[in-house]
Amino acid sequence: MSQTHGLVPAAGTAPATRPGSAERELLQSVVETARAIFGAAASSVLLHDEAAGELVFQAVSGEGEEFLVGSRFPAGRGLAGWVLVSGEPMVADDLREQGMFAKDVAEDTGYVPDALMAAPLAHHDRVLGVLEVLDPAEQSRSSLSELDLLALFARQAAAALAVVTERREEPAPAAVRARSLELVSALRDVLEGAPPRG
Repeated sequence: MSQTHGLVPAAGTAPATRPGSAERELLQSVVETARAIFGAAASSVLLHDEAAGELVFQAVSGEGEEFLVGSRFPAGRGLAGWVLVSGEPMVADDLREQGMFAKDVAEDTGYVPDALMAAPLAHHDRVLGVLEVLDPAEQSRSSLSELDLLALFARQAAAALAVVTERREEPAPAAVRARSLELVSALRDVLEGAPPRG
């Protein structure tokens, strides 16, 4: 499994509080692709809003996609909070047996999963947020290779998010912004071409 010790939650709140259209498009692509790869009931990206001390749902595919975007919960709660702070991916096959699972937070979202995989959205030495996959297909659970795949995908998504965010904040020419989106689209196409897992 890839090691990501030493990561810390990212400073700043711009990605979590004011995502632009490029970021929204990227994050939606990330959750849709992750859901397809792992044959999951749902997938979500939560970004860290450090000033508020919260994780914010920024993109959702599957269960909860109609109403969860923008919802918040304390960054120190549950398995997503643990992934954010530790900077490590994790899998829980049976959430009833997982003491760190914040069932009350899940109930508030309207969907309580049985199993969960999560990985940090890590870029350099920063954790921007968490990528979650809820109720992945049976063959995706308890497999180190599948967890490594999720962690790799999350790292690539975080790098793409950082590029898109930096390009938005700089007075970059339209051609540079277009090239960033082309790279994001190419990443999505490669991952969508992966063998089906469900």
